[in-house]
Amino acid sequence: MPKYIIEREIPGAGELAYRELQNISGKSCGVLCELGPKIQWVESYVTDDKVYCVYIAPNEELIREHAEKGGFPANRISQIRTVIDPTTAE
Repeated sequence: MPKYIIEREIPGAGELAYRELQNISGKSCGVLCELGPKIQWVESYVTDDKVYCVYIAPNEELIREHAEKGGFPANRISQIRTVIDPTTAE
């Protein structure tokens, strides 16, 4: 199944309190349960003004539906084509 990176522009994301992040995560998980097992949240990275989320889903449309139902921005969705790391150079 394809893997995607979602870029979410959220001003001040890096200064959100743990409780706020917990609430956002809970909302996301609730929507994921509603949408069924075909979409999975792998992990997210919070920076100063953006959140980058890694999802597994059959298509971009399902990711957009998750964002809409959860009230989350999905400013850019990119399919991950290949993953490389330092061992790729070997």
